[in-house]
Amino acid sequence: MIFSSFLFSCLLFLGSDHFVSEIGLYCIQAMVVTAVFQLCLFFFDMYEMRQDLSLMDIEIRLTQAFGVGCIVLGLLYYLLPPMLMHKYIFWTGYVLVSFSLLIYRYFYHRILRTRMFVQDLVLIGTGELASEIAKEIEGRHDSVYRIIAFVGDGSPVYNPYGAPVFKELEEVDNMSPLVAIQRIVVAPDDKRGSTSTRTLLKYKLAGTAVEQGVTFYERITGKIMVEKVNPSWIVFSDGFTVMSRWRYLVKRLLDVVLSAALLVITAPVMLVSAIIIKFESPGPVFYFQERVGEGNELFMVIKFRSMVRDAEKNGAVWSQKDDSRITRFGGFIRKVRIDELPQLWNVLKGEMSLVGPRPERQVFVEQLVEEIPYYGIRHVVRPGITGWAQVSYPYGASKLDALRKLEYDLYYIKNNSIALDLLVIFYTVKTVLFGKGGR
Repeated sequence: MIFSSFLFSCLLFLGSDHFVSEIGLYCIQAMVVTAVFQLCLFFFDMYEMRQDLSLMDIEIRLTQAFGVGCIVLGLLYYLLPPMLMHKYIFWTGYVLVSFSLLIYRYFYHRILRTRMFVQDLVLIGTGELASEIAKEIEGRHDSVYRIIAFVGDGSPVYNPYGAPVFKELEEVDNMSPLVAIQRIVVAPDDKRGSTSTRTLLKYKLAGTAVEQGVTFYERITGKIMVEKVNPSWIVFSDGFTVMSRWRYLVKRLLDVVLSAALLVITAPVMLVSAIIIKFESPGPVFYFQERVGEGNELFMVIKFRSMVRDAEKNGAVWSQKDDSRITRFGGFIRKVRIDELPQLWNVLKGEMSLVGPRPERQVFVEQLVEEIPYYGIRHVVRPGITGWAQVSYPYGASKLDALRKLEYDLYYIKNNSIALDLLVIFYTVKTVLFGKGGR
């Protein structure tokens, strides 16, 4: 829609003959505007559909995103004059795209609100796993599913729309002749369940999709519910495979090239940070700490010091919110992740990757391996500066947070790919620019 609006504006002002003769240039100019505006929409959470936005909210966010986009385009046009559009063409296209996107977004949110195109499913189970799945389905504005019935004993903990509860799956067919079961999600807390395999097979052969609760939860949330996973699920599920040699080489090449480039680009920032750290509080500029890496190998991670000297003289403790040990400048560099930049050297040395589970200290690993199932799986891949858990979950400093972040780490390990790495890097840029997650 953005691309078409600006291209139509060119046609409107230039006429068909001139437009056709220079169509290649005008397409490139429109593509530049489209790329910048879409990135700004992304950074202003306009592709985050969990919130039910009013028309006024949509208009405000669009204006903010496109306002920043115009500033970015101004800088680009200064550096690349051939990309510059005539002011009448640009502002006509701007009005067209603002109006069309506002109307489109308004109707899109109305469609989400009415749940017009959702897929009906039956959720077998009423316990913890079923309730967590129900929260993800019914608690999201942009959910593509709707629970039409629960099957099991007792009442589900989360059932905001009052879906009926049946003892047997066959009873759902008697609800209404207009209701068709499109998907069945099997999520009982009792491993034996309340529905026989023969019954599920009958529905599957009739064209109904049948899915395990843990697998379905992974697919819609981007994480794996650790408490409900058994070893056989890990063994027989797709993923959790050793990285191929080709993918390993590509990942390592990306690590080396990007980390070297980032070290050069951020050198001025690191130099200024080092000077401020040295003047703000006594002690070294860098902080070296032993962490657990791939294959449980220990290595020394390098960070800018963000705490007072001898912050852990009484032993290792989790970092807390408003931690008194953190210096004033240390709080800032943690928030914008500048303290992590020296770890690019760890990446060049091959001890870390740009993307992977965050390396943890051995004293905490020993505790967490004993208390959290499958925690040791994190160490089958190289740890990273950023990761799927870091961009998906707020900064955590407790055993419960470690459990929640492990859910995302296991998802990353199971679905490890170059495409996922690039997606994490893309989201990391947004996280850093908006200061989300740091403590």
